[in-house]
Amino acid sequence: MKKVLSTLILCLVVPAVAIGGALIFRERMYAWITLCIVVLACVPFLVRFERGAADARRLILIAALTALSVLGRMAFAPVPGFKPVTAMVVITAMYFGSEAGFLTGALSAVISNFYFGQGPWTPFQMFAWGIIGFIAGLIAEPLKRSRIILSVYAVLSGVLYSFLMDIWTVLWADGYFNISRYLAALVSAVPFTAVYAVSNLVFLLLLARPIGKILERIKTKYAL
Repeated sequence: MKKVLSTLILCLVVPAVAIGGALIFRERMYAWITLCIVVLACVPFLVRFERGAADARRLILIAALTALSVLGRMAFAPVPGFKPVTAMVVITAMYFGSEAGFLTGALSAVISNFYFGQGPWTPFQMFAWGIIGFIAGLIAEPLKRSRIILSVYAVLSGVLYSFLMDIWTVLWADGYFNISRYLAALVSAVPFTAVYAVSNLVFLLLLARPIGKILERIKTKYAL
């Protein structure tokens, strides 16, 4: 039941709120749209917490990983597209599950944007990084076992992020989904997408194993 709830919220409700809000309210109500998505992103994880599937120590670890994701994005601000956010989101999902991965991705976007700037693009960033984490949680075991699969997912997650964010680009430009402009946006974003995909690959290959070992020890020690 909880997986069905998570899937419905993350794959249907969240994008509906983001797209519908952008079309109906435009930039005047981006703060309200962001708040809605933050709340929706938290629902599956809070349901698990309420049922005893998480505890304070687990929440603290996920909060710490989210903080590292935010700080990493800020530290690499001078380098466009080269960010460790996806890596931290994927690592969180690998060791704490899909809901935690989505939560980390969504919160990383909204919190770091207090530095980079909030706007109507924020909900789309929240969903893009969140869904990357959610998918990573679903395939956590293969990602842990194989560096090849991890590398492939690192590159694909960069492409997926670009595909999702360019939906916002088209809605902002035209006020509706224009497939021609969408394809043009994807093509023009190829250099940025390539840099982001490479950064995902670099950070995941560098961080997944050492951070994973630490998280495994902590999970074993505290029976998380």
